[in-house]
Amino acid sequence: QVPLVESGGGLVQVGGSLRLSCAPSGRTFSSLPMGWFRQGPGKEREFVASITWSGGVTDYADSVKGRFTISKDNAKNTMYLQMDSLKPEDTAVYYCARGKTNALVRVTTGYDGWGQGTQVTVSS
Repeated sequence: QVPLVESGGGLVQVGGSLRLSCAPSGRTFSSLPMGWFRQGPGKEREFVASITWSGGVTDYADSVKGRFTISKDNAKNTMYLQMDSLKPEDTAVYYCARGKTNALVRVTTGYDGWGQGTQVTVSS
């Protein structure tokens, strides 16, 4: 599988916003769902959001619902995660990944093509 590449992370103050991007390093997206995960210091990797290939169906973790928005532009071959009203607990390395099946799932084993991640730090 062609690995994915995340970008857009950085340092932001509480209440600020960031937009993360995810694109494959080579070929175009497959016709499968995509997802965002994050891993905070000393924590396990956790689900953030997922989206179907068409972009018509999305799923969010309760901790980010109402603050984060996942989207994708198939013409630009890019997936996004708009993060608003950021909190210190959002500090983590954020990863995008490609689903293995057509189902929207919240477990890491349901995805592959993991990128290197992009660091998001929210300072208070």
